[in-house]
Amino acid sequence: MKLLLDECVPRKLKNNLIGHECQTVPEAGLAGKKNGELLSLAQAAGFEVFVTIDRGIEYEQNLVRRDIAVIMVRAKSSALLIYCRWYPKF
Repeated sequence: MKLLLDECVPRKLKNNLIGHECQTVPEAGLAGKKNGELLSLAQAAGFEVFVTIDRGIEYEQNLVRRDIAVIMVRAKSSALLIYCRWYPKF
């Protein structure tokens, strides 16, 4: 699966998503893009999943008509250890 990690997600998380093609937004050349444009460009680039901690994305964007899945992680912090709780292979 091809995953894109938002700029607000710790980039080291990608090292733990073994078996998936994973890039950060800056690595994909999409740094600084707003969510709507970012999702459109990511989808066009073949990304299947967008991982973010942006709590407002579901209200800002119409996600129903997208071909890219959005995983919104709700965490108290963006620290990498917090993500260990929702990813079982840590």
